Amino acid sequence: MTKYARDEFDRVPETSTRQGVHRAVAGSRRRRLGPILAVGATALAIGLVAFLILPKLGFSSPGNSSDASAGQNGSSATASAAAAAPTGSPSGAAPSPAPSASATPSDLPKAGAAVVDKTQPVAIYNGTATAGLAGRAGGTVTTAGWVLGPMGNWGGVRQQTSVIFYSSAAQKGNAEALGSLLGIQTMMESAEFKMPLVVVLGPGFQ
Repeated sequence: MTKYARDEFDRVPETSTRQGVHRAVAGSRRRRLGPILAVGATALAIGLVAFLILPKLGFSSPGNSSDASAGQNGSSATASAAAAAPTGSPSGAAPSPAPSASATPSDLPKAGAAVVDKTQPVAIYNGTATAGLAGRAGGTVTTAGWVLGPMGNWGGVRQQTSVIFYSSAAQKGNAEALGSLLGIQTMMESAEFKMPLVVVLGPGFQ
C-alpha cells in the first residue's frame, strides 16, 4: 500500500471500451485520406484513357494539329519555291548580277606619273654654229602648248651635247617632258638660271 491518498486518477472505469487520444486522432486522419485517394485514382484512370484510347479513335491534341498544318504549309511553300526557281540553278538561289564594266588600264592614271605644267616658261639657246636652230626648237615647243621664254645664242661654257637645265626638283617632270619632245636625254638641276627651264642645244641636235 502506498502512503499517498487516492485521487481521481486512481479511479479506473469499469467499461472496457475506452480509447486513448492518439487512437481517435489516427482514426480521423484515415477518414480524411479516403476521399483524396479516391479522387486521385479517378484522375489517373481518366489520364490513361485519354492517352491510350482517344488517339486510336481519331482524336488529337490542338498542338499536334497545328504542327501538322505547319508541316503541310512548309512543304507546299518549298514546292512552290522549287517550281519558281529557274531551271539549272539551285532552289532559292538569287541570280548573279551582270558583270559591270571596269575601267581599262588606259583610263586609270599611271602611278607615280609626274604632272606636267606647261605654263612654266622655257628658254632656248643655240650652242652650235647652225643658224636658226633655237627658233626651230622654239616652234616645236610652242606647238606642243608650252610657254616660250627668251631665245638666242648660248654664251656659256660650250656643251658637248644638248642639255636641259631645271631650277629645282619640282621642275624635273617638266624637264623630262621637254626632253621627250625635243629628243634630249641629258638633264641637270641648276639654280644658276633665273628661268625654271633652260634648253641648250648642242652638237648633234636635229
